[in-house]
Amino acid sequence: MAAEQAAGQDVPATGREWHLAARPQGWPAPADFALVEAPVRRPAPGQVTVRNAYLSVDPYMRGRMNDVKSYVPPYALGAPMDGGAVGYVVASAAEGLAVGDAVLHGQGWREYATLDAAHAVKVDPELAPLSAYLGVLGMPGLTAYAGLLEVASFRAGDTVFVSGAAGAVGSLVGQIARLKGAKRVVGSAGSAEKVATLVEEYGFDAAFDYKAGPVAEQLAQAAPEGIDVYFDNVGGEHLEAAIGALNVHGRVTLCGAIAQYNDTAAPTGPRNLALAIGKRLRLQGMIVGDHAALRGQFAAEVGGWLRSGELRSDETVVEGVENAVEAFLGMLRGANTGKMVVKV
Repeated sequence: MAAEQAAGQDVPATGREWHLAARPQGWPAPADFALVEAPVRRPAPGQVTVRNAYLSVDPYMRGRMNDVKSYVPPYALGAPMDGGAVGYVVASAAEGLAVGDAVLHGQGWREYATLDAAHAVKVDPELAPLSAYLGVLGMPGLTAYAGLLEVASFRAGDTVFVSGAAGAVGSLVGQIARLKGAKRVVGSAGSAEKVATLVEEYGFDAAFDYKAGPVAEQLAQAAPEGIDVYFDNVGGEHLEAAIGALNVHGRVTLCGAIAQYNDTAAPTGPRNLALAIGKRLRLQGMIVGDHAALRGQFAAEVGGWLRSGELRSDETVVEGVENAVEAFLGMLRGANTGKMVVKV
């Protein structure tokens, strides 16, 4: 058992970690990152050292590579990056966490992490695979759940459109909408293979490849009676098309804008935003940290759907901490179906 193996480990002298070497201009390149051998600290009182088992790579990390003020601080140059990670405690100087315990924490992009125990959450690898706590049972899952049900005020009978629908968040949004009684669920993705997965595996009523033609035209065919909710992971052309397709009193959750994260020119905003006036639309941005109060409800309901088989969660796993940057760049290009994780 993995926990038993972890219990026999000790803290090594050094471990590998990824540093941001340069701020990307446009699309990040491998040269913007450096894999560094760094000392691993033993835990001080109240701390634990964790051997990371899985690391998360997520779209929001691209924004942290820019030196701009946002809802999270930018990554510092020449310093280890951070992000979601799960692993096993290999040394503990804190009450409540013992060697061998599995924990979720925020010091990813490295093999070993020493952190305050207050910032580590114990998880049960018997209830779900460890990597699930970075995806369907973690931040992306709560983002999908809160973004649809709370931010977009979803109601049974709504027609829902999701962009980036084969990704970690989008794939869950569509399934949750279906399970909650949506009239119709439509998704967009970046390949014919992903479109097939949305319909055949995730239960979307319709899906289209946004690369195959204008989004507005394909959306009109997929949702001829319009849409009531748009969950936006992409921005740009998708947001403009959704504004055109939204019915009166439609709601938009602005979760991500991956289409423009690597643009070097000023992004083109939706040219039809004036339609929001007559349609009385509501467009609301979301940050998952604002919805922590939903965590218990989310875990109970989504956990139940997972156990019953009503909800499916896929992962794209890249092996080796040395390939974390490759995984991150692949995620930005849409190479993943479901959550992209790195197995350390």
